[in-house]
Amino acid sequence: MMDRRNDDAVSLDANPLRHLTQAQFAALGGSAVAYIKPVSGKLLSSMITEAEFNDAEQYQLVMSADGTPLMVADTEDAVNEWLGDQNLGLATLH
Repeated sequence: MMDRRNDDAVSLDANPLRHLTQAQFAALGGSAVAYIKPVSGKLLSSMITEAEFNDAEQYQLVMSADGTPLMVADTEDAVNEWLGDQNLGLATLH
């Protein structure tokens, strides 16, 4: 099958959202959007050195859309309870 895309017509750098400054991102509501990511304790230990995590355990990491860690919990229920008290929109990852 022939590939009909014209790679010359579409720049690989065509997504303008990748080049937003922090201020531009915040103006779009970036500080009001969060996502939940399951992560290992080993990864968390490398990210957050002020706390101790069980390397083999899975945790729920809540991150703002700009990548700032907001909260870590060991259960989804704890995350849901915390989110209920926050003014955040939750993004779904695919």
